[in-house]
Amino acid sequence: MNVRVDHEERRRQIAEALLRIADTQGLQSASMRVVAAEAGVSLRLVQYYFKTKQGLLLDALTRLTAQLQARMERWIAEAGSPPTPRGTVTAVLSCILPTDPESRRITRTFAAYYTLVLNDPEVLEKHGARQPEVLEGFLAKQLHAARQAGGIAPGKDPGIAAAGLLAMVNGLGSSVLGGQRSGDEALAILARHLDELFLTPDA
Repeated sequence: MNVRVDHEERRRQIAEALLRIADTQGLQSASMRVVAAEAGVSLRLVQYYFKTKQGLLLDALTRLTAQLQARMERWIAEAGSPPTPRGTVTAVLSCILPTDPESRRITRTFAAYYTLVLNDPEVLEKHGARQPEVLEGFLAKQLHAARQAGGIAPGKDPGIAAAGLLAMVNGLGSSVLGGQRSGDEALAILARHLDELFLTPDA
């Protein structure tokens, strides 16, 4: 009897093993052999599906980005229908903050990739910058729409405001993971900044 192998499931199994290691130990610990042990498969199988460690790192990063994207979409959907620019910006930034197990895992794992890039600028340098750029552009579009509708002051630059909000949220996230403040405190700080940016609650 022939057993059909679900190759995508095998790739997912291996990539998620790497993401678990990144979350708990950092990517410096994620050798192909260690990933194989975590996934419960042979080293040869890992090498069959991923010819190089960089290929595995990039595949896992794509999956991690998809997880964050799915989380954002859930939070935006819960913010109301149709979503307003303010509701969308609030949902996106709030869901990034590490306030629950899922967001803490995602934040820690992205931080592991960032640390890898800092230690070896040649690895993932181009790929690692894509998600922040896409997210910043998305937020800037929302803020531009809000400005056109009179929801934020005409003098506010949407691009600069989006970059500032993301930088603030990244800093707040680090302070939450570091124990400086709670997730609720970080959310309150974010809400205060959004109140100062938007002219009306339903912008």
